[in-house]
This record gives sequence, structure tokens and C-alpha cells, in this order.
Amino acid sequence: MNISMWRKALQIIPHVTKDEWDHLDIISKWLISTRAAVFVMTFLSACIAGILAFQQGKFNFLYWLLVSIGLVFAHATNNLINDYVDYSKGVDQENYYRSQYGPQPLVHGLLTKRQVLNYILVTGSIALSAGLALVFLRGELTWLFLLLGAFFLLFYTFPLKYFGLGEITVLIVWGPLMIGGGFYVIAGNWDWNVVIASLPYALGVTGVLFGKHIDKYEMDKSKRIFTLPVILGERLARFTVVGMLVLQYISVIYLTIIQFFTPVLLIVLLAIKSFMEVMPIFRQPKPDQKPPDFPDVWPNYFVAAAFVHNRSFGILYLLGLILNAILIVYVL
Repeated sequence: MNISMWRKALQIIPHVTKDEWDHLDIISKWLISTRAAVFVMTFLSACIAGILAFQQGKFNFLYWLLVSIGLVFAHATNNLINDYVDYSKGVDQENYYRSQYGPQPLVHGLLTKRQVLNYILVTGSIALSAGLALVFLRGELTWLFLLLGAFFLLFYTFPLKYFGLGEITVLIVWGPLMIGGGFYVIAGNWDWNVVIASLPYALGVTGVLFGKHIDKYEMDKSKRIFTLPVILGERLARFTVVGMLVLQYISVIYLTIIQFFTPVLLIVLLAIKSFMEVMPIFRQPKPDQKPPDFPDVWPNYFVAAAFVHNRSFGILYLLGLILNAILIVYVL
């Protein structure tokens, strides 16, 4: 048991040698293989769904816990499938971007294809079990959300990501599906206002993916993987990310103006400091070499900047939603 590695793997995607890998416990290996550092984005979606259910007096801890487990393990399964499919199709070969920013289990010889399939089977089974439990407990539209989640999980890597639909998929999944669907499962009713409230956060997650795809723009273009940045072009893709980050603030302000949110949600404006810090990065193309003062996450560049802002905005948005729910339930 290596708790220090667990903590590290939940914060960054650590580089490890084959010898270090062989001495790790199974949980550390799973956390590294699934790129667990990004699970915080999924967990926050579950938290937002739970808070909005609490705001309406319909929070159920068991349902929320099952939603959280199902979403996080589904995300983990998708990451494993992504590595397996891209390796099998030859995409992750020849020092491709994925194998530069962290260990790709198959490329670096850490796991065999059979072992990765076993990881997928076990991880996916946990996600499916949580989903089926919610179908049994909640019923009705829960089946639809489970099927939609399974579709996007299985087909995101191919063909959706290859034909400019990956980013749109992420916007749908992290917003209407995770938060809107999560709210439905927890509270028992569908609410379009909740779907609108999911967009400020979903836009940030989509911005992170956009940043990642800009980082590997040339590699994807050469391999004929038509992500949206490849379709739009590198320069327009950078401006698109900035537009999505700006739209996060505009959507919160709009929801406050129409009184769906109380003004306490304007706490997200504190994240503008983070926005101003990452803005200069998106004004210019990615440098050929790691800048001297840049964090040790290279070759992650645009994705790292988008992630920093998303973390700042997401935490403030979560805090604002908590305060908003407390005001509505106990004060107003």
C-alpha cells in the first residue's frame, strides 16, 4: 500500500519507470492507468447535481453516492478504452502526445493488452453495477441515462473523437447528462433549469479537452484524427477556448439576472484572476520547448492552462451553489 502514490496520482499523472511500476500496489497502478488526476472534474459534476437536488429539498445520499461512483468509474473505464483503442489502431505509437505527458500502460510496457482488458472489465462492471442499482431504485428515465452514458463511453474514442464530435460529446456528457441526469436520478424529476445551470461547468470541462486537442493538433492532423481543433484550425481553436471560458461567466450572470441563482453565485467572478493569468497563453501558438517558468506538466500546455482555470472556476462555482442552496433552503 503506497498512500503517497495514491495522493500523487490523484493530483497529477506521474511518470514512472517499469521498475517503479513493478513495485507499486494494485490501487496505485489503477489510479495511474486511468489518469485519476482528472476525475475531480467528474466528481464535481456529481456534487453539483447533488447540491441542486438539496436546493429543492430532494437530496438522497444513497442515490448521490451511487451516481458519484457510477460517473467516476465510467470516466475511468473510458480512459482505459481510449488508451486500448488508440494503441490498437497504432495512434499512440511513435512518441505520440498521449505517451509524452504520462505513462501509456501499453506503449510503455506496463500492462499487456489482456491486463488492460481486465482493468476495463472490472472498472466498467463497477460503473455498470452502480447504474443498474439506480435503475432498480429510481426507474423510469434512469434507463435512458444509463444507455446514453454507455453509448458515449464506448464510442467516444472511435468514431466520435475522429470526426469532430468528441468535444460536443463532452459538453453533453458533463452538462445535461451528468448534472441534469444526475439531478433526475437523485431528485426524481427532470428540470430544464438544472440543465442550463450545468452549462457553466460543462463549458470549462470542454475547454480543457479543447486545450488538449490543440496541444496535439499537428499529431492528430498527421494521423487524420479530425478533432474540432483540426477542423477549425489551431488559431481559431485557441480563440474558441477563450470564448468558452468567457461564456462560463456570462451564463452565470444570466442565470443570476433571471433569478434562477441568487447573487451569491457571482462569487465565480473571483476566478477572473485565474482567467487573466491563462489568457496570455492562448494568444500565441504553443512554443516548441517548455518555457522556463512553466509547471512540470509538459507537453501539456493549453490543456494545463484550461485545467487551472477550470479548477478555480469549478471550486468557486461549487462554493457558490452550496451557499445558494443554504440561502434558499434555510434563509429565503
